[in-house]
Amino acid sequence: MVESRTAGDAPDIAAHGIIGDLRSAALVSTDGTIDWFCPERFDRPSVFASILDEERGGAWRLAPTGEVTRTQQYYLPDTAVLVTRFLTPDGVIEVQDFMPVLQAHDPDHQQRLVRRVAAVRGRVPIATAVEVRHDYGASAAEPVAVEAGVHIPDGHVDLMLTSTHPLTIDEGVVRGEVTLEDGEVALFVLEVVPKGEEPEPCAVDDTERLLDLTSAYWRGWLATSSYAGRWRSTIERSAITLKLMCHEPTGGVIASPTTSLPEEIGGGRNWDYRYVWVRDAAFTLYGLLRLGFTDEAGAFTAWLSKRIGEADADHPTYEKLGPLRVLYDLDGKVPTEEHELDHLIGHRGSRPVRVGNAAVEQLQLDIYGELIDSIYLFDKYGSGISHDGWTDLVTVLDWIIGNWERDDHGMWEIREDPRPHTSSRLMCWVAVERMIRVARKRGLPGDIAAWGKVRDEIYERIMSASWNDELQSFTQTEGGDVLDAGLLLMPLVKFTAPGDPRFLSTLAAVEEHLVTDSLVFRYDPGADGSSDGLDGAEGTFSMCSFWYVEALTRAGRHDEARLAFEKMLTYGNHLGLYAEQVGLTGEQLGNFPQAFTHLSLISAATNLDRALG
Repeated sequence: MVESRTAGDAPDIAAHGIIGDLRSAALVSTDGTIDWFCPERFDRPSVFASILDEERGGAWRLAPTGEVTRTQQYYLPDTAVLVTRFLTPDGVIEVQDFMPVLQAHDPDHQQRLVRRVAAVRGRVPIATAVEVRHDYGASAAEPVAVEAGVHIPDGHVDLMLTSTHPLTIDEGVVRGEVTLEDGEVALFVLEVVPKGEEPEPCAVDDTERLLDLTSAYWRGWLATSSYAGRWRSTIERSAITLKLMCHEPTGGVIASPTTSLPEEIGGGRNWDYRYVWVRDAAFTLYGLLRLGFTDEAGAFTAWLSKRIGEADADHPTYEKLGPLRVLYDLDGKVPTEEHELDHLIGHRGSRPVRVGNAAVEQLQLDIYGELIDSIYLFDKYGSGISHDGWTDLVTVLDWIIGNWERDDHGMWEIREDPRPHTSSRLMCWVAVERMIRVARKRGLPGDIAAWGKVRDEIYERIMSASWNDELQSFTQTEGGDVLDAGLLLMPLVKFTAPGDPRFLSTLAAVEEHLVTDSLVFRYDPGADGSSDGLDGAEGTFSMCSFWYVEALTRAGRHDEARLAFEKMLTYGNHLGLYAEQVGLTGEQLGNFPQAFTHLSLISAATNLDRALG
């Protein structure tokens, strides 16, 4: 019988792999437990959330019933099919976990969690226990045995569990046990079904077909990659991970499939990242475009065009926040108001667990630069900007020109009063500069002379107001003395030349104060004048660490860049996946996996490859 873990036995954040179907995703731990799953789509309430609470969250456990001497986890090559291998004194079994994706934009898509258990050697008894907890663990499910298997009704969607072997129900937990001998297979399939419908019982032949088609889908998608450099397997795993965060039905791209995984174990910096951040999505598209994946960029550009088209200049929030929000749900709506789930203890006791994100009410001016930069690249490498799309961008630029001098909450989403962030000024410069480039290249209409004047004004403002002579560095805010890893973006976005003395001295200052080994803090929250309005500490930001690699590369310090990059690869988990941060002892912290980290890895690798020749 498979029993639940105790709170002290909860696996590390990094002890997981991800599977998904371009609509939602699940995390599978190295002990064979599905610790996180939101049925139907990423931002729906979870039914498995044991990663946030071992006792109340709900989980799907599957493992040998006897002693396990070792476990291994890997992906079938070039796919999102995850294999967990259990080595026992009696033999070896493999659990192949996947969510079927049979073809792109499948009109008949059915969401399923498929768990295929195969005996590799020997004779091994296994057991499974499925404990569905609705609404982020708030209430227990009431499973009912039916002809096809077990029906698990839910307020949002219905679930149906089918199996090739008998299932029983024990106090709300669905259980099954079977002994497999060499070559035998057992199947367990959890399917999201329309209300009132029952699926057919799962069959070995059908599941083999689903596995083959899903593997073929992922290999076919990956085959379109243009990358053939030194770190191919690493880059391709990051690309698949980014693809898993694309919501195919809408074109939205989420920041991460999880909520409230802590930036400090036991701390309160726990946020819901299951939404479309304009910044994160724009950078994600940059990463995918660098590898030749243009379909995702086209889908997100269409999604974004709808958001810009929906912007109402007469709405009260327009003047305050501009034509775009910082983040949206997958449908392009304002997410549910941020609130805490008091019934969950959080990952390893890290409270609070939050749903929703209050950053939606913040002004973050940098999003416009990241957005327009990604569209500039899409115009360069994709199918180009439409007339309506250009008209929308001109409207956005008009707003930027009238608002770039405002204080804001910055790219780190501080929960303090707004400030004149240098990175926000920088990305406003990017927005104007890229619009000028596109207009000139394509001959599109626009007041290029007026735009150029604003571009130069922003440039001079940064060079004068954000430069600290005493520190010989640019600073986090105008007139400030706090360093910020966001300053590493300056040569990456072509604001300064990589060899500009002001940037090189800024790089040196960042190295002295924010870099530890190859790891980079985004800023020092304990420094005078840098409070972000939050208690507690955080780890180094892996995205910033890869920005550091790219900054070294562009500064011509190629050997140091390669060493820093190789060191960063050692902080990935056993599958090459990254959370948002790395802690003091090398542990992964924050939501997992994190799109921002993987896209910055791709950017750093491709630029370093090119520099090394």
